Amino acid sequence: MQVAKRLEKFKTTIFTQMSMLAIKHGAINLGQGFPNFDGPEFVKEAAIQAIRDGKNQYARGYGIPDLNSAIAARFKKDCGLVVDPETEVTVTSGCTEAIAATILGLINPGDEVILFAPFYDSYEATLSMAGADIKCITLRPPDFAVPINELRSAISKKTRAILMNTPHNPTGKMFTREELNEIASLCIENDVLVFSDEVYDKLAFEMDHISVASLPGMYDRTVTLNSLGKTFSLTGWKIGWAIAPPHLTWGVRQAHSFLTFATNTPGQWAAAAALRAPDSYYVELRRDYATKKQILVEGLKEAGFKVFPSSGTYFVVVDHTPFGLENDIAFCEFLIKEVGVVAIPTSVFYLNPEEGKNIVRFTFCKDEGTLRSAVERMKAKLKRT
Repeated sequence: MQVAKRLEKFKTTIFTQMSMLAIKHGAINLGQGFPNFDGPEFVKEAAIQAIRDGKNQYARGYGIPDLNSAIAARFKKDCGLVVDPETEVTVTSGCTEAIAATILGLINPGDEVILFAPFYDSYEATLSMAGADIKCITLRPPDFAVPINELRSAISKKTRAILMNTPHNPTGKMFTREELNEIASLCIENDVLVFSDEVYDKLAFEMDHISVASLPGMYDRTVTLNSLGKTFSLTGWKIGWAIAPPHLTWGVRQAHSFLTFATNTPGQWAAAAALRAPDSYYVELRRDYATKKQILVEGLKEAGFKVFPSSGTYFVVVDHTPFGLENDIAFCEFLIKEVGVVAIPTSVFYLNPEEGKNIVRFTFCKDEGTLRSAVERMKAKLKRT
């Protein structure tokens, strides 16, 4: 039995591998980005009520009207853009499906798509499924700034799209207004699309999140991708969406129709309730995460890591080399087996794994007790060489 050639290079995801090791060794999992605490009661109650009210059959393919309207209203509030919920919003089964539908619906075999490395691992796999040619621009520590001249040189007549993520997983970098303006001008000049993954938009700490679609001339060439899971600590619900002008939405919906057709119905009703949460919910969310981030960052520094700045998401990346292990995978295996803490090796987020061999990613989407326990283990058992 042989896997299809377009996927044979992709192994079991690093998240699955590390989570399995965590269970085997009883390690504290600061690897995979899912909270170990539950989402808000009012959202869960809305899902329960929808189930009781009989809202359990297939939903309309591109989303129940109430959720499409709530997504459009939130987008207007967040970045000032007015979109038509009926023709410009598509509800998907998580943002990962929104990414897949966008790529499969809008990219042809042989089209070039530019990624910023390190990148979320589904990007490369889905582009491979679409037959795209991938070009990569590496964001380098300590600040992971966009090398605009490299980007400019990478764009060719075959470039169809740039796939970007801000706030950025795994680094926590947020693209600045200056960087986004440069990217926008290159896209307009060369007739390039942007697929913008913004699932961490509400976890912005040091600066305000900017949607690239809101920049002059960019809405007509941008697909904005988002989801419920990160903001409402409900990652298992898999409710996502894509916002795009009608001529791009058509491609997204065509692919979505044959990937999942529709997304879980009671979850959509609850998602609509969630997106109407008052601003105070987001203020409290950021405050809680800022406290968690401080516990982890200070603990990592005290344990001897070089910690790179993180402006958004619930991740931080660190340089593990003070501890003398040969690369990120060796370090993460040592950390699980000998220290009892899970991190994610970042080399899997690069086309060239060598570029990520010195960096590992930790998440702080855990309760404060878990974070403190992990920090204490690392401070007690890690020794700099």
